Amino acid sequence: MISYLPMVNAWSLAGSILNGTFEEDYPIMDKSKGRWNSDDDDLDYEVDAMATIDDQYAHHFSNAHSFYNDGWTQEYHKEQLEKMDYEPQRAHFYKYHEEKILKDIEEYVSGTYQGHYTGKSHEYRNVQTIDLMASKELAAAFCQANILKYGSRYGNKDGKNKKDLMKVIHYAMLLLHFDNHYGEPSMPSGNFEQMP
Repeated sequence: MISYLPMVNAWSLAGSILNGTFEEDYPIMDKSKGRWNSDDDDLDYEVDAMATIDDQYAHHFSNAHSFYNDGWTQEYHKEQLEKMDYEPQRAHFYKYHEEKILKDIEEYVSGTYQGHYTGKSHEYRNVQTIDLMASKELAAAFCQANILKYGSRYGNKDGKNKKDLMKVIHYAMLLLHFDNHYGEPSMPSGNFEQMP
């Protein structure tokens, strides 16, 4: 059975709201079930989160580059694209505290940039030990060794210390960087104020 949906535009939405038939004309999604409220057609309307994100990206991309849109509209959609590129996408279906873990990792990693292993004089205050290792092309091996060190230390020294696992994750992130999984690592410019 093929059902044809009426074209939805501002006038049809306004008409449904004024007539009091909006809920009936446009069933609202029941987020607890992950499908539409109208179960009488026996079809499963599960939401694909990645498809939704892809659709949003495609919408903003086409509007940002359309010559039919004015400059303000294009600029707005370019800003939305930038937000999608830089803001982490949160999945609604996390089961194992991943959202809290990601937040803890972000806070831990950010805190390492004010750590006690940086230099004290002005030109070296943002230089970390890993920068020295990178200058001698030892960073990847250093990261891998620290993953093993803190991984084997977890549960043995200081019990099941959460910080050991944070260090494992942080060194794994650094290893992804130094082994070129995200492109060639950038070289310091000498301006240490701009270093992360």
